[in-house]
Amino acid sequence: MEKPVSTPVMKKEEAKLRPGKRGRGRQLFLSPSVPGSVAGPLPKPGPPSDRDSPANAQRQSRGAGSPEQEASLEPEARLEPCRSAQLQEMENLLANDDQELIGDFSKPHLLPTVEGKDPGLKYISPGTLAAVLSGNYSSFIGSSVVVDCRYPYEYEGGHVKGAVNLPLQRDVEEFLLERPIVPQEGGKRVIIIFHCELSVERGPKMCKFLRERDRSRHEYPQLHYPELYVLKGGYREFFFQFPGHCEPRDYRPMEHPAFKEELRKFRGQSRRGRRALSIL
Repeated sequence: MEKPVSTPVMKKEEAKLRPGKRGRGRQLFLSPSVPGSVAGPLPKPGPPSDRDSPANAQRQSRGAGSPEQEASLEPEARLEPCRSAQLQEMENLLANDDQELIGDFSKPHLLPTVEGKDPGLKYISPGTLAAVLSGNYSSFIGSSVVVDCRYPYEYEGGHVKGAVNLPLQRDVEEFLLERPIVPQEGGKRVIIIFHCELSVERGPKMCKFLRERDRSRHEYPQLHYPELYVLKGGYREFFFQFPGHCEPRDYRPMEHPAFKEELRKFRGQSRRGRRALSIL
């Protein structure tokens, strides 16, 4: 028979599932069909007899049970494989850190991730982005959008092929939320990849902004875009490693001396846009 889960383990898992903690999404996977940890009531002892002596009971516990005992255990034995599978599934889900699940907690992230500056975001390497652009994940991805958060003069000086230039928060909201991309049939994913020059400030901030706005439009944990990534190293690193995926094949830094006025203008627009959206 299945061993009951010990009390310390249950306390540990209950702590992970408290509302407001990172394990909140795991509540979606708990099922009342999973057997609990408390054993059922013990039968009342019958009248004493020679068979009920401690020595005889010990011998019986070591040997095969009586036909009546085996018959009483047979239904439990038939359910054991199913219960074991359910327990194993639950343990696997609980052991899987919910940071590895996409934003609606429905499945793990598709793309391999790397360590980045912000532990709350998912970063991918330039090589992974190149693999996406080359179609290596086409059987799983229905639509992918590379969001270039740099200023227009940077984008015009060289960008990832097919990337859309959305330097302001209102641009992201209009492009992705006013006309959201609908997943295709067959379960293929919609993924969004953000980057800026170095993916240190503008790209990560825009990724967080989209997630916050997306959350505000849905009942938790539903999202239009549950799978978001940030390109580690930004356009600069990607261009140095994969210039063939860039057009034009060039790299214009944000602080290019010929574009000081444009830099000042767009920085001002970004600040004003953030203030305007923060009061909505």
